[in-house]
Amino acid sequence: MKLKDMNYKRVATKFPVVAERYFREQGLQVEIITLHGNIELAPLMGLSDMIVDIVSTGRTLRENNLVELISIMDSTTRLICNRVSYRTKHTYIQPLIERMQNLVKGANQHENQKT
Repeated sequence: MKLKDMNYKRVATKFPVVAERYFREQGLQVEIITLHGNIELAPLMGLSDMIVDIVSTGRTLRENNLVELISIMDSTTRLICNRVSYRTKHTYIQPLIERMQNLVKGANQHENQKT
């Protein structure tokens, strides 16, 4: 599907501000439908023509017979901590950070084995 073919379509998303801004910048008129939960089901149920969602591995898209058409933006996940808290509670926070890093590493390895 080309960008111009997206004009006058219904778009389901959890991120209406991001979606609205993107399509407006592209000069496209779309109807934004704000949903919560499994956005991938919206096209299958006839609620929308397309979705705007966060995609990491693409597995959920494939499971719902959807394909990524356009990447609207790149994002990263960040763990943010107050500097004073980090210094005063370092012995508690650092092991938490290491556990989270190990979980992410394990999840990434698991996904790489599946593809």
